[in-house]
Amino acid sequence: MEIAQKYIVQGHSISFVLRVLEVERSTYYAHVNRRQQVQETILRIGRPAPGLSYTQDGKPVSDEQICEWIMEFLAGEGAAYGYRKLTVLLRRRHKLKINKKKVYRLCKLMDVLRPQRKIKIKHPKRLANNRVITDSNQLWEVDIKYGWIQGEQRFFFLMCIIDVFDRAIVAYHIGLTCEAKHLVQITQEALMKRQLFDQEDKPVLRSDNGPQFISHRFEEACTEFGMVHERIPPNTPNKNAHIESYHAIIELECYQRHEFESYPQAYEIVSQFIQDYNRIRIHGSIYDLSPYEYREAVKQGMVKPKQVKV
Repeated sequence: MEIAQKYIVQGHSISFVLRVLEVERSTYYAHVNRRQQVQETILRIGRPAPGLSYTQDGKPVSDEQICEWIMEFLAGEGAAYGYRKLTVLLRRRHKLKINKKKVYRLCKLMDVLRPQRKIKIKHPKRLANNRVITDSNQLWEVDIKYGWIQGEQRFFFLMCIIDVFDRAIVAYHIGLTCEAKHLVQITQEALMKRQLFDQEDKPVLRSDNGPQFISHRFEEACTEFGMVHERIPPNTPNKNAHIESYHAIIELECYQRHEFESYPQAYEIVSQFIQDYNRIRIHGSIYDLSPYEYREAVKQGMVKPKQVKV
C-alpha cells in the first residue's frame, strides 16, 4: 500500500496505479481513511513531546539529562523547591530554554512533585468592644493562671471562665496541661451549666491572645456553639479586668496560704476554694453578697442590678 501511495504522490492517476499493482479500490480507500483517522487523533491529543530541550546557545539536551539534573537539585539545594523554582535553577545553572510546564510534566513523570499546600481556614480576629453589661450571661472572660506544686517541683494550670456581671466562676479546668481541647471542654460545660447550649442568644467570650485562645480548634468550637469570641489587644489586661481580679484573689487567699505537696492535693484545695468563692465569699462590689447570692437576688428583684462597663 505504501508503494501505491508513493506513485500516486508522484502524479500518476489512482486508477492506473491500482490496476498495475492489482490493488482493489475499496482496499486502498479503506487504508486512506484509517490513516486520516490516526492523523486526526494525533491532532486532538496534541503533538508528542519532543524528548529534548535546548540551551540558550542552541545545543540540544535530552529529557533524561534534564531529569538527572532535577534529581541532583532535589538531593541538594532544591530539596524544598517545587517545579517553578526548579525551572529557575535549570535556567540559571544549565542555561536551558525551558518552561515550568515541561518541568512540571517531568517531575510528575518521576513522581517528585511536592504536595500542594493546604489552605487553612482563617478565623477573623474580633477585637474586644466597649460594652455595658446589665445581666448575667452577656459577657464571660476566660484566662489561665499557674500554680506551683512544691512537693513535685512542677506547675499546674487553672483555666477559668468568669461571668462579668455576677462574678461567678461558671466553669474551670485544673490540670498539669492546658490545651485548646480543655478550653473547648469548659466552654461547653459553661453553656450547659447556664442552660444556654440550645439557646440562640449566648454570651460573648473574651480572652487574651494566648495560644489556646487563638487556636483553630477553639475558633471552630465557637462557631459550632454559636458564640462570639473576642480578644483583647496586646498589653491591655485592663480589658480582661474581672478574670485578672479573680486571679489576684485566688493567689492571695488560696495559693499563698497553702504549700501544695502533690497534684491531687492542689486539685482538691483549689476546687474547694472555687466552690466557696461562688457560694460563700462576699464581694464588696455586689452588695457584700457572694456571686450566687447576688445572681439570685437580681433574679428575684431583691436588689438593683449594677451595670458593668468594660
